[in-house]
Amino acid sequence: MFNLLKKGAFAVGLSMVAMPAFAADVTWRVPTSVPEGSPFYVNFLERFAGNVKLLTEDKVEIQPFGAGVLVPALQVYDGVRDGIVEAGHSTPSYLVNKDPVNAIFAGFPGGMGPEAFTTWIYEGGGKEKLSEIRAAEGFKNLIVGIGSSEILAHANKPIRSAEDLKGLKYRTSGPWAKVMAEYFGAVPTVVPPGEIYTLLQRKGVDAIEWGPPSGNLPEGFHEAAPYIIVPGVHQPTFLWEVVVKQETWDALDDELKPLIEAAAELTTLQGLVSFYDKDMKAMEEFSKGKNEIITLEPEFVKQLSDAGNDWVSKTAVAEKEAGRAQMSDILADYSAFKDRWSAESGYLIRNQN
Repeated sequence: MFNLLKKGAFAVGLSMVAMPAFAADVTWRVPTSVPEGSPFYVNFLERFAGNVKLLTEDKVEIQPFGAGVLVPALQVYDGVRDGIVEAGHSTPSYLVNKDPVNAIFAGFPGGMGPEAFTTWIYEGGGKEKLSEIRAAEGFKNLIVGIGSSEILAHANKPIRSAEDLKGLKYRTSGPWAKVMAEYFGAVPTVVPPGEIYTLLQRKGVDAIEWGPPSGNLPEGFHEAAPYIIVPGVHQPTFLWEVVVKQETWDALDDELKPLIEAAAELTTLQGLVSFYDKDMKAMEEFSKGKNEIITLEPEFVKQLSDAGNDWVSKTAVAEKEAGRAQMSDILADYSAFKDRWSAESGYLIRNQN
């Protein structure tokens, strides 16, 4: 894993010997879909900016901007496509309604967790498949974040079974929104990240999902609603990326491209282990508070996972029947890797108990 990172580290080692540091030759304004200061902003985008600065010896400057400053939170990809900004930082989750193939990379109920998913991305061909999708859209993409499992919900009412989901007003997005509406009779709604707390606090929704424990803690969702529902079966992991127009990427000096790609891979690795560490600390905080933490029974978790797998499979079949076989082909590869991981990863020690 991270072979490109090794190459980039070697290249930067040579460049440090060969030439002094210069002022930035390239500057990209990079808006994101989350508010400034959000853990996704800090852990992914700011970290990426720092790694690019380090590996390119200040030749490339990444300027992060919070949601809504340059473009609306949910229109980052459009902002890059329209030339409003040089690059953008967001997640495939917000593109599922436009093209369901994004669900495979957004994370879906029943999908791979972060260990397996990260391995598929970097060693199993997942990264190249996402790059092909973005290339067809006119983008060069850089994966800059794979996350730990999310909290399933902060809720104003308890959730323990499928019956509790019927009619549930639920802030969510991506594949989970589809599964909630089509399989469990919930009422999903999508709002920009900066509006979630107020919506939950004022009981405009019954429940919300947003991020992993350390992503939710600073947002204060546990103060707005009494129940915390785990595990995050709805989004076992998630992916964020930076996209630039292909012509913007092509205009870079060839010596800079592998260094920026190495910075992206370094960011992914650092960001994931950072989430793991901070998530444990966040769960400790939650357990000390007044919230009731509800851990779903394994049978209900399986029910949710089965629904997610059924939805993604049926969606891929429908896409293929409509003449768009890409989702079906990628899902077949994803599923084969997932099955191999499940069958052969029993040797790994996971210190949960």
